[in-house]
Amino acid sequence: MDNQNLNILDEVNKGATMGMNAISFVSDKVSDDNKFKQVLDTEYDKYEDISRKVNNLYSNYSDKEPHETNAMNKMMTWYGIQMKTITDSTTSKLSELLMQGTNMGIIEGRRLLNQNDNAAQDVKDILNEFVVMQEDSVETLKKYL
Repeated sequence: MDNQNLNILDEVNKGATMGMNAISFVSDKVSDDNKFKQVLDTEYDKYEDISRKVNNLYSNYSDKEPHETNAMNKMMTWYGIQMKTITDSTTSKLSELLMQGTNMGIIEGRRLLNQNDNAAQDVKDILNEFVVMQEDSVETLKKYL
């Protein structure tokens, strides 16, 4: 049971870390849209808050630290963003890229919710909070397409 909880918390933390990385990489490409930049800052803070909550909860199940994305995943995220924005780094394109990654997180999160009925309630709560936060992010990002 604790192993299941740790796996879920690790996945949520990886997703939050990946979200923060992607937003950081995209933010570097925003030059003239201050409103979009503020949206990205707010979204970054939401991911950071989820990661902090996971870290606090993790100690209930393990004396280790939660897993984060590895250097290879971080590099691939950066590279993907660089390649996909070589010819188009408009706000619309940047929003689209973030939405694609966020949608993958939503799918994985919903899968985890549906397949882990026996997880501890506090773990399910943070997982659900993460998924709902990502769904809200997609709605926010749609406005910039």
